[in-house]
Amino acid sequence: MSIFQIKQKSNGAVLWTGSADDEQTALDAMAREAGYRDFSALPDTFRAAGIEAAKLDLIS
Repeated sequence: MSIFQIKQKSNGAVLWTGSADDEQTALDAMAREAGYRDFSALPDTFRAAGIEAAKLDLIS
């Protein structure tokens, strides 16, 4: 598993940080914590605003 951080592109707000196998799993986990079934169940306006998932490299 890797650590992902999901941000809103328009303002840089961090929406979720946690472990997931891949980007899609991270997006689904973020949506579930917000009370939705998965990422595709989020309102279109929210997804259209731009969401980016980045894999964090925590090795120094």
